[in-house]
Amino acid sequence: MMLENLIAMLEEYNPQCDVELIIKAYNFAESSHAGQYRKSGERYFIHPVEVAKILVELQMDSTTIAAGLLHDVIEDTGYDYNKIRQEFGEEIAELVEGVTKLTRLSFESKEERQAENLRKMFVAMAKDIRVILIKLADRLHNMRTLKYQTDEKKKEKALETLEIFAPIAHRLGISRIKWELEDLCLRYIDPEGYYELVEKVAKKRKDREDFINEVIKKLRNKLEEFNIENEISGRPKHFYSIYRKMTYQGKSFDEIFDFLAIRILVDTVKDCYGALGVVHTLWKPIPGRFKDYIAMPKPNMYQSIHTTVIGPKGEPFEIQIRTGEMHQIAEYGIAAHWKYKENIITNKETEIDDKLSWLRQMLEWEKEMKDPKEFMESLKIDLFTNEVFVFTPKGKVINLPTGSTPVDFAYKIHSDVGNKCVGAKIDGRIVPIDYKLKNGNIVEILTSGHSNGPSRDWLKIVKSSQAKTKIKQWFKKERREENVSRGREILEKEIRRQGLNANEALQVKLLISIAKKLSLNNEEDLYAAIGYGGITLAQVIPKIKENIKKDTPQPQEIQEKEIPLANKHIDSKNKRKPSQGIIVKGIDNIMVRFSRCCNPVPGDEIVGYITRGRGVSIHRKDCPNLYDNAEATERFIEVEWDSNKSISFQAEIQLKAADRKGLLSELTHILSDAKVTVNALNARTNKEKIALLNLVLEVNSIDDLNKLMEKLKRVKGVLDVFRVIT
Repeated sequence: MMLENLIAMLEEYNPQCDVELIIKAYNFAESSHAGQYRKSGERYFIHPVEVAKILVELQMDSTTIAAGLLHDVIEDTGYDYNKIRQEFGEEIAELVEGVTKLTRLSFESKEERQAENLRKMFVAMAKDIRVILIKLADRLHNMRTLKYQTDEKKKEKALETLEIFAPIAHRLGISRIKWELEDLCLRYIDPEGYYELVEKVAKKRKDREDFINEVIKKLRNKLEEFNIENEISGRPKHFYSIYRKMTYQGKSFDEIFDFLAIRILVDTVKDCYGALGVVHTLWKPIPGRFKDYIAMPKPNMYQSIHTTVIGPKGEPFEIQIRTGEMHQIAEYGIAAHWKYKENIITNKETEIDDKLSWLRQMLEWEKEMKDPKEFMESLKIDLFTNEVFVFTPKGKVINLPTGSTPVDFAYKIHSDVGNKCVGAKIDGRIVPIDYKLKNGNIVEILTSGHSNGPSRDWLKIVKSSQAKTKIKQWFKKERREENVSRGREILEKEIRRQGLNANEALQVKLLISIAKKLSLNNEEDLYAAIGYGGITLAQVIPKIKENIKKDTPQPQEIQEKEIPLANKHIDSKNKRKPSQGIIVKGIDNIMVRFSRCCNPVPGDEIVGYITRGRGVSIHRKDCPNLYDNAEATERFIEVEWDSNKSISFQAEIQLKAADRKGLLSELTHILSDAKVTVNALNARTNKEKIALLNLVLEVNSIDDLNKLMEKLKRVKGVLDVFRVIT
C-alpha cells in the first residue's frame, strides 16, 4: 500500500516518471533493512519511505526519490557503494554516498566529527545539489519522530538542526521545510515556551479568522475593480518566528500584532505593483516596513513585495504580494525549477548555478580551515546571519552578512581589489575601513598599486568567511618567511607557558609527524600555518603532549610502587585525621587544597597530587590538567572524601540560554530558593543573542549540584548547563 501511494503521488505531477526504478529501489531498501527497528518500535524501513514522500512533495525526479529510498543502505546495512552502483548505476550510488555519514571513521572530538560530516556533505552538494535535498528530507522526518529519543539527544539534534539544517533550507529557498524544522526544534529546545505559545495562538484563532476574512473580502473587491486577477489567503507566522520576536526583542505575546500575514498571488509583475497601490489606498503603510524583493531578489531566489499596514482595527499586519511562479519558488526554492527533471532540458541551469555561488564560496574557504571549531563557527556565520544589500558604483547589488565592512565588500568583488584596498567611499563620502555597511549604501573601494597588502588587523573587523579566508591566503602566500618565524615564536612561547621541555617538544621528527596529521608537508609548513592563522595552537599542543607521553618510558615497577590507585584499596588502619573533608592515605596533618581548575565536590572521583611545598592538591580524576606531562602520574597519592565531615565546596558551572528580559532574575530566584551561595557570576551575550553565564557556587555534594543544574535546565530558554574545567 505504501508503494502504491508513493507512485500515485509521483505520477500526479510527473506522468513520465520511472515507475520500475522506484519499485526496484523500494524492494531493495525493504529487504536491506529487514529486521531493523526504530526506537519507536516501528520497522526501520518506514523512515526511508517517509523521506521519499517528502521528496515527492518537493516534486523531485525519479532518480532523487530512488536515492531517498536507499539513502541509509550504505550506512546501516551490509551493502556498500559498489553494490548500489552495480544495482542502480553511478548517479544514484553517488547520491546515496553523499548523504551517508562518516560513521566508520574515528575523530578526536564530537565537533570534529560534525565538521567532517558537513565538509563531506558540502563537497557532495557541489557535485550534485540533490544530496542536500535528500539530507533535508531525512532530517525533517527524524525531527518529526524525535520524541522517541532521550532528552539529551532531543536537545542535541534540535540545536544542530536549528544551527545548520534550517539555515541551509533557507539558503536553498525551501521555506516550507525551513519553517517546519524551526518549529520542531523549538518544541524540544524550549518545550514549555513552545506549548505555551501554541495555546496562546489557538485562543486567538477565532478573532484572527474573522479579521482575515474581513481583510480578504475588502481586498478582493478592490482588486476586482482594477481588473487584477488574484488569489488571496491568510496565514499565521510560524511559532519560531513569534518566539524569536518575544525572546530577542523582550516582547510579550500581547505586544506582537503582526503575527499574521495576508498573501496575494497575481499573474504578472505589473499586477504585483498594481496590487501594492490598491493595498496602500485601503490602509496606511507603516514607514520603514516596505521591502521590494522583486526588484532585489534574495540570494535564495525569493521574490515578493512585503508591506506592513495599519489594519481596520488599528492593528498592524503584513501583506505579501507575488506571482504564482514566485510563490512556487518561495515554497520549494531550488526544487521549484529543477534542472534534472526527466526528459526535460531547461534554460534554468545557468540561473541555478548562479544562485548556488554561496556554496562554491563556502567550499573555497572550507579547504583552508583545519580547525573544526573555526569551520563550524564560520559555517554558522555564513548560513545564519542576516544580510545587508549594497550597490557597486555601477548599480550591481552585492549581498553580505550584516555587520560587514568595506573590506568584506572589496574581497567579494575580487581578491586583488581586497589586497590593494587602501580606503573606501560610501555614498560619495570617505569612511573608516571598519565602517558597518547599511542597506542601500553605494560602495566604492579605493585601491593603490603601491599597497603593502592587507593588515592582520583586518581579520578582526571583517565579517564574512570569504574575506577572512582570502586575507589568510595572502599572508600564507606572500609572507612565508615571516609566517614561519612568527609561528615558531608563537609555538615556543606556548610550550614554555605549558611547562613542556622545548627540546623534546620541538623535535623535527615529532613536528613533521604532527604536520602530516594536519595535511601539511613538513615542520616549516606547520610553523607557517600557525603564523598566518591557518591552524590553532589548540590543534598542535595536545598532539605534542600525546607524542611526548608515548616516548617517555613508564616502568611497571614504578607504576606499581608510586600509583596504588589502580590495584590497591585504602586500608582502614592507615586512615589518619581528615583535613578539610579529605582523608589522605597514610599521612597525618598534611596541608590539603582543592584545585581551581576542576573544583571537585563530594561525590566526584578524586585523586591527590603531591605539590612542591604546598601539600596535596585535590583534583577530579577526569581533570585534563593532571596529565599535562609524563612525570605527573608519579606524584599521585590516594585520597577519599570523609563522609563524616560536612563542608561546602566551590564548583563552577556554565549556562547557555536564549537571551531575554527577566532571565537573570529567574535564575537567581532558583539559586535563592535552593539556598546556594554564589561566589562569582560572569554574564555575557554572543553575536547569536545567546546568553553565557559562568557561576561559581558553594555546594555540599555532587548530588546537590546535579539537582540544581536540572532545575536550571528547566528554565524557559535555557539550552545547556554543564560543569566547567579550566
